[in-house]
Formats: sequence, C-alpha cells, structure tokens
Amino acid sequence: MELQKRLSTCWDRFLSCFRKPEQSETDGSTVITNPHAKVSTYNPGPSNPAPPQKRGSNPAARNQYVALYDYSARTADDLSFNTGDRLETLNKDTGEWWFAKALTGISSNRTGYIPANYVAPLESIDAEPWYFPETKRQDAEKMLLAEGNDQGAFLIRNCESQKGELSLSVLDSGRVKHYKLRKLENGQYFVSRTKSFETLKELVEWYSGQADGLCARLGEPCRKMEAPTTYGLSYNTVDTWEIPRTSIKLGKKLGAGQFGEVYEGLWNDTTAVAVKTLKPGTMDAADFLREAQFMKRLRHAKLIQLYAVCTMEEPIFIITELMRHGSLLEHLQMDRGRNLGISDQIEFAAQVAAGMAYLEQQNYIHRDLAARNVLVGENNICKVADFGLARVFMKENENVYEAKEGGKFPVKWTAPEAIHDNTFSIKSDVWSFGILLYEIMTFGQTPYPAMTNYQVVQKVLEGYRMQPPPNCTKILFAIMSDCWKRDPQDRPTFETLQWKLEDYFEMDVTSYDDANRYYS
Repeated sequence: MELQKRLSTCWDRFLSCFRKPEQSETDGSTVITNPHAKVSTYNPGPSNPAPPQKRGSNPAARNQYVALYDYSARTADDLSFNTGDRLETLNKDTGEWWFAKALTGISSNRTGYIPANYVAPLESIDAEPWYFPETKRQDAEKMLLAEGNDQGAFLIRNCESQKGELSLSVLDSGRVKHYKLRKLENGQYFVSRTKSFETLKELVEWYSGQADGLCARLGEPCRKMEAPTTYGLSYNTVDTWEIPRTSIKLGKKLGAGQFGEVYEGLWNDTTAVAVKTLKPGTMDAADFLREAQFMKRLRHAKLIQLYAVCTMEEPIFIITELMRHGSLLEHLQMDRGRNLGISDQIEFAAQVAAGMAYLEQQNYIHRDLAARNVLVGENNICKVADFGLARVFMKENENVYEAKEGGKFPVKWTAPEAIHDNTFSIKSDVWSFGILLYEIMTFGQTPYPAMTNYQVVQKVLEGYRMQPPPNCTKILFAIMSDCWKRDPQDRPTFETLQWKLEDYFEMDVTSYDDANRYYS
C-alpha cells in the first residue's frame, strides 16, 4: 500500500511537467502562473486556521439582521433602532414590515414592526457598511466627493461595464479612483494578483492597514445618503389607505397648481410628509380611489410614493413622501445655472427616464409629464410625481382636451395624437419627455417661447419642432428630436432613453457628426 502511494505521487509529479501554465486576464494583460508557485493569501488568523465558515451557516444567526440606517418609531407598534443595531425577525410573512425583536440598542428586548428595507442579514455582505451594490460609477464619485467623507473613504459596488464583477472606489486627494476586484478560480478576491483573499471583508481589512499599491489606505466607508423610502407610512397603513384627517398637521405651503395646493405636513406627530389638497369638485373620490389601488403597487426609487388619502370630506388630501426642494421646474428656475452644470442636467434627465422606464414596464401611462411634476430632494435626487392623476382629473363629460389659451390642457407638453385624437400612450409620454428635456436645458423656460397654445397646435401638426436651446449638445438635441417624431412608433422607448442618458458621458462621440459640440 505504501509503495502504491509513492508510485502515485511520482506519477502525478511527472504529469504536472506537461500541464500548461494557467493564464488569467487582468486589465488586458496575461499573467502566467506556475502551478507549484506559492500564492500569497491574506490570513489574519493562526498559522493553521480552520476552513472559513460559509456566510449564513450559523443557525443562531439565521434570523438575525443588522440595521443599515437609523429608524424612529412612527407608531406605538414600531421599533426604533440605530445603524448597526442587531434585530431578530419573529415574523417575515407581514410583507414589507417585519415583526422583530431588538437584540441591542435603544429598543433592546422590545418587539415591534420594522421596515424590511432598513436591515440586512447578519453575516451577509449586504450588512457591510462599505457595500453599495447598485451604485453606478458616476453616483459613487458624487457620494464619495460629498461633504463628510475624508481621505481614503471607499465603497465596493457592482461593476457597470462587466456584469458579475465588482469595483472598489476610493477617495484620494479630492479625486475618486476605481479598481476592478477580480476572482481567482478558487473564488478568492484580488486587486493585485500577488495577494488574494478568501472574502471581501478580509480584502478590506488588509487595505485598511496599508495602501499596498492602492492610491490610498482605505479609511472609513463612504457615508450613506438618505435612508430609503419605507413602503407605506407604517405596518398599519400599508393596506388601509384612508387615514383620519386629524392625523395630519399641515405646515408651510410648498406650491400651488391648477387643481390644488401642496403643503409640508406631519403625520402622527412623527413623520414628515407632503400633502396635496385638491380643490372641491376637482375629482370624484371614488374615481381616485380606484386609480389609487393600482398606483399603490407602483414602487420605484425614482417615483414618488403615495402613502395615504383622506377622502371622507373635502378638500381631498393626498399624502405622499416629502421632497424638500420642491418641483424640478422651481429648482431649475431658482438656480438659473449658477450651481448646476451639464452633468447635473443630464443626471436630472436620466433619473426621470429611469422612473418612466419603470412605468413603461408596468404598462402605465403618466399623461402629464413635465418639470412641474418632478420633485427634487437632497443631493439632487429626482422623482416623478402625479402619475395617474391626470386620468382622474380629465373627466369624460368635460371638454378638457380643448386646445384653448388658458384651458386645462397642457398643450405645449402634449403629443399631437393626444391633442387631436385623444390617444394617450407611453409614446405620448415620450413626446412630453422631450419637452421636459428642453425645460431642463433652458433652466425652466416655457417651451415654444412667444407662441400661444393655438399656434403650437397648428404649427406642430404642420411639422414644426423647436430649435435647439443654447448650450445644448448635439447629442442631447438628437435625443430630444427622437422624442418628437410624428409617428409614435418611431419614438424611442424610455428604457432606451434611460441607458442613453446614463451612459451620456461614456458615449463614443466620434461616432456622431460633431456630437461633442454645443449649439449657441
């Protein structure tokens, strides 16, 4: 038996001499590795450690979660917690609000409901403060350059150019550097092939101790922006849309429109909300509630979330999430380009396109897309608002589609087929998006300047289209023009518009005729 083992070992060594060396692509170069050479792997443990434990293999931690954000209880049934607190889920069959027990922190040993999107499984990569999976490269740079991040601030995100790959973004002397994180065949991670790591956490720990080839030693994880929007105001209001009017306190007025006014409000003395109050007789409560049943299922990061309604008496209250900087139209007009550049304008447009691409996917039509119906929050976050309300406002027994000066119909934003044939579709929303792009590029200027609604209706039908606004690139005006094609089917989808705008600064401008030049 011993002789057989020795012969087998010799035979394996003999065969290894004829094996091809392993080749691995990294940053375009080929690395030849000796199969018998030692590869340095980071191991902070003892010289003979136990095999690394798989994530989630600890049965005791299976139902344990860690808080990613602070949360203050909104009702007596909720739990308050801070970032980093540990919680144990007792019932996850309650939708987007889980029943849990606080294991640490300010609510330790208490039970109550928690928003599911505020926590991540303990011992999972999602629980790491430096893991920002869905963050795009441009957003990563913006976040790392924001106030509160110091030298070496970093995050790890999904790589945009190569699906399945990860990128490490690091703040260094006021600039952000990006590194590809690659994997060996054995699953280990590396930045430089000379040193690999069993887990991302070990990689982060190593480069937190020394730069070792990076632009800087890793410091604190990038500060997270605002917490995500919860699904509904609380567990108790998810399925109960009608809430007591007495639970809402109106604050300062944020704006006004043809159908009502918008206020900052406070629900249950705990939660800041926006309250749209509708003029008496503006809409039928039953019609709105039917539409709201579908609207409540539309959930996307770039759509304003409808929380609740008060319809038992007039004026009707529509309760939504609060965006403190008001409408995009006001935001553009107040700034007038003093602090906003082309990158900000493109980012506004890309965010609106993302929200509309979701509505497109859900076979839902906005019907009144314009800068006045896009709201702005902190860090120039944009969300599409008032989707679906236009259908309720436009009562069939009223001639609200009549294209008269001063009428109810937003003629200058509306596609020709919608004006003349009362035909609304996602493609008529695309037309409106082209007008919204014009608003963005002119910092809130009214489209078709010096033209009346009647003139617009006549001229557009004859084939007239607006000229490119000043300081608009040829690429962007080409996108606008595509939105204004006469045949709705020739207009792009919102999905296409989204990726064009998100990849705007990555485009190969040499493929366009003078594409990188501006109109003046």
